[in-house]
Amino acid sequence: MKQLSPVEDWQTGGFGLYLHWPFCQSKCPYCDFNSHVSAKIDQTRWQNAYLSEIERLGAETPGRVLQTVFFGGGTPSLMAPDLVHAILSKIRTTWNVANDVEITMEANPSSIEVGRFHGYKDAGVGRVSIGVQALNDTDLKRLGRLHSVHEAKSAIELAQTIFERVSFDLIYARQDQSLAQWQAELSEALAMASGHLSLYQLTIEDGTAFGDRFRRGLLRGLPDENLGADMYLATQDMTAAAGYLSYEVSNYAKSGQESRHNCMYWNAGDYVGIGPGAHGRLTLGSVRYATEAVANPITWLSGVERAGAIEQRQRVTPKEQGLEYLMMGLRRDVGIDVERFARLSGSPISQPKLDELRDIGVIEIAEGRLSATRQGRLVLNAVIERLID
Repeated sequence: MKQLSPVEDWQTGGFGLYLHWPFCQSKCPYCDFNSHVSAKIDQTRWQNAYLSEIERLGAETPGRVLQTVFFGGGTPSLMAPDLVHAILSKIRTTWNVANDVEITMEANPSSIEVGRFHGYKDAGVGRVSIGVQALNDTDLKRLGRLHSVHEAKSAIELAQTIFERVSFDLIYARQDQSLAQWQAELSEALAMASGHLSLYQLTIEDGTAFGDRFRRGLLRGLPDENLGADMYLATQDMTAAAGYLSYEVSNYAKSGQESRHNCMYWNAGDYVGIGPGAHGRLTLGSVRYATEAVANPITWLSGVERAGAIEQRQRVTPKEQGLEYLMMGLRRDVGIDVERFARLSGSPISQPKLDELRDIGVIEIAEGRLSATRQGRLVLNAVIERLID
């Protein structure tokens, strides 16, 4: 079987850039991202570091067309608009940028951050993703959020007058939340939305405040698996009825409103990762690498300034690349191209496993693509584990 070359394959997936801003005003108890609270941030110093990294990585990837840019965190809407402008200007002089480049920024609904929206738009940001998380003030406090429902709604309304595309996030299966309460909240969200929603089931992660409380038996009122499944299925039904496609397990969009940056991840594209703890996937020559930057912000910043070691690179084997494509791609409604998987990994998925999973109704194969069914998405981790076992 002819193996797809790494160069050919990353072009299939696309090319993007992820930039990580590691700072937040406070640490949410459910969050396991690389985020930190700092009383003082020298944004000029950080700007110099980001521009230096863009130049370094641009020199390794000359001639590429950059299709997406994503400012994530942390809370990137704490960045000064001038800093965002400087970064995007440097990006445009470093790579060829697609005419329809998607530039996304994550934001919170606090008045401090919302006041910067016009500056971000002027800098080139065309899409914002607002971390709302809940539409009642009691649960916002439980989740450690600093904004109110009123601020969240105001932020969404303002963003929709400024940016071409606006998304916002909600978390469901929260403490003491009933199915009826989630349905009412989702109905309210759909009435406010303008094309894209990210709807995540609350997960309790190790290393978080919620994780610690859960281990000590102090996180009460979480839904059982059956209620969580009912909430997920209700989410599928309600979003579909409102014209939203469940294009990924936790993401819903009207036609043409999908996050192209996230689709690039799920389609196993190449992406530059810049900033503390940022991950990347880069094909250099004929080898694909997984990159991971040093997570500690001060260590990362000092390392960039002295041109020291600030990221690790590990070669991705063909088998690993195929498995990444499968694990990420099955999260999408379109699934994966089975021939592409076979070319990447050097061998096809076991036919007996495919037959077994298809017989129990958790996968389907049509026109050369393998995807999870509605029921399969409920047990997606188990489906993936069986396929890669």
